[in-house]
Amino acid sequence: MSRRHHSRFRRRRFSAERLVERLLILVILAALAGAVVGLGLPEISPTVAKITGERAATGQAADVLATLAVDDDPNASGYSRDAFGYRETDDDGDGCDIREDILARDLKDVTFKGATGRYACTVASGTLDDPYTGRTIRFTRGATTSAAVQIDHVVALENAWQSGARGWDTAKRYRYGNDPYNLLAVDGPANQEKGSASAAYWLPTNGAYRCDYVARQIGVKSKYGLTVTSAEKDAMLAVLHACPGQTVPADQ
Repeated sequence: MSRRHHSRFRRRRFSAERLVERLLILVILAALAGAVVGLGLPEISPTVAKITGERAATGQAADVLATLAVDDDPNASGYSRDAFGYRETDDDGDGCDIREDILARDLKDVTFKGATGRYACTVASGTLDDPYTGRTIRFTRGATTSAAVQIDHVVALENAWQSGARGWDTAKRYRYGNDPYNLLAVDGPANQEKGSASAAYWLPTNGAYRCDYVARQIGVKSKYGLTVTSAEKDAMLAVLHACPGQTVPADQ
């Protein structure tokens, strides 16, 4: 073989090897892209998510969720937090407002401001194992420290309003606004971040608590005959998919 022919042969072989390498790279990139798309599809397309089982769930919480009416045209007009009378009732007659009751229930190592009189039920300090963040919070009452622990309406008042409460009478709204079943002591910043969001837009950063959180929301909505949106229902099912057999918390 002449030197010129040998050179051409080497160039062709080199070109063929480069072509094979490029094809392999394209195949690998296509496989990676397919994997990423496959992982993202449940969030991108609810229809695909349902087909792939990401919105399938079993257990009591899922069964109760299936009984809730779906309303994709919620109406928040006329909402006022004051309409629910939060902290304006004392249903158990112990002389304490509902914030003090929930702090005393959810915190550990609780101390009170006074032994008798109106301060006997005022929580002065305690420790919260926050369900929303998983953090341990040392609570001390004070002008600059009390907000570290806030009382959250698990199904927010505005969410309740637009999913049925706008048609209730005042007594039922007050009962809802001060119902211990719908109240949790939680990390203050997490509560502020949540605002009035449903499960479609906010979930606790503590993944270990998400199943219990969604189950409690379902329990509250069932107790009061509130509706869910399609997006909210799908988000709840996606959470419950990871915890088969999840129960609804008992209303004590």
